[in-house]
Amino acid sequence: MLMNIKIKRKHTLIEGLLHPLHNLLQYQSTSAIIIFICVVIAMLWANSPWSDSYHALWDTSLGITVGSFTISESLHTWINDGLMAVFFFSVGLEIKRELLGGELSTFKKAILPFSAAIGGMFVPALIYLAFNYGTPGENGWGIPMATDIAFSLGILALLGKRIPLSVKIFLTALAIVDDLGAVVVIAFFYTSDIYMLDLIWGLIFLAVLMLANWVGVRNQIFYMLVSIVGLWLAFFFSGVHPTIAGVLAAFTIPGRVKINEQLFLMNMETLTQLFKKADPNKNIFVTEDQMEILETIKEVTSDAETPLQKVEYALSGFVSFIVLPLFALANAGLVIHGDGLAIFLHPVSLGIGWGLLAGKFLGIIGVSRLLVYLGFAELPEKATWNHIYGVALLAGVGFTMSLFITELAFTDPDTIYMSKMSVLITSVFTGVLGYVFLRFKFKLPK
Repeated sequence: MLMNIKIKRKHTLIEGLLHPLHNLLQYQSTSAIIIFICVVIAMLWANSPWSDSYHALWDTSLGITVGSFTISESLHTWINDGLMAVFFFSVGLEIKRELLGGELSTFKKAILPFSAAIGGMFVPALIYLAFNYGTPGENGWGIPMATDIAFSLGILALLGKRIPLSVKIFLTALAIVDDLGAVVVIAFFYTSDIYMLDLIWGLIFLAVLMLANWVGVRNQIFYMLVSIVGLWLAFFFSGVHPTIAGVLAAFTIPGRVKINEQLFLMNMETLTQLFKKADPNKNIFVTEDQMEILETIKEVTSDAETPLQKVEYALSGFVSFIVLPLFALANAGLVIHGDGLAIFLHPVSLGIGWGLLAGKFLGIIGVSRLLVYLGFAELPEKATWNHIYGVALLAGVGFTMSLFITELAFTDPDTIYMSKMSVLITSVFTGVLGYVFLRFKFKLPK
């Protein structure tokens, strides 16, 4: 939850004009709305008279050349393998933060969302395999396992104060564990042929990042350069999906402060007093003494922040409002064709649809009920079983991760089409169902 901090300050003309937009972007639901708009635009564009321009855009080749080294890929590949690595990097940062000091930092906090997420991944995969075992579509079992954290939390945010904060935290923790599960599935089951020399280089760059963390390097630019120029490129050429590099790099970002809260407050009080005593300048510039104090304040503030949180905060807007909308725009443009009934009755579509709708719900509720009944876990504070039912429905929104795994699981265009259609329709249905259930407080058995 972002604090609405109000301080007295003068706004420039452009800041004043952009202030309403800035406030709008602070809402968690805004990103989900923008992504949904991009889905609609992609669908309309791909099925319009200008559909050729849609596909031509994403097939556009973009390359980088440095000396004799050249890498050239389509815009679609740059988005799915490049920008989505940034998304997975932000996911990794969030996972590490929750493990170090959040809802996954202790057994008591983690047991319910962690176990519920496992159930919410395992049951959908089983349902999918029940429809597709032994068929050409068998490899798509990972598709209904995923929960879209941006959409599910965005929908929950639309309900405002009707939902206790503890329920929002529960869904966040569950979705984070779900993302971690998706990363593991991609790494072990959706990785192509491995080129060992490139992989070894990737592990060397990973070791450099881990060593830098251990010796106390806190410069974010260093970590970004080694992660992108070294780790990501090595994984890209190794055959291991490069988004895995994003998660691994995130776990090397330092997650501890340099000075504690008490020392920070003491230093800030000293610097504030020094600034008060410093002779003010009589023009628009600050004096050298004031400048030195201000720079020291920046250093002290930086020491009181973790590099992990600084990078996560800096990337949040880029990921929410650039990366994910672009991914939606590039991957949701399905040209509607074929027999609709035959498509939705195909084993791949049935496996994904029932996996996301019923599998997620049954897996999350079944495991949660069992743990609470046995006394191993408790419901979140102020939460009821109806809140958990609603969250389990929202977990069936699989959009981003499900579409992403679809691209890895299948190569046949018709199968990819059926899979994406099923993901989109089921995600919209479960999202609406979860919202309506929580909004109007329908009651299921306690």
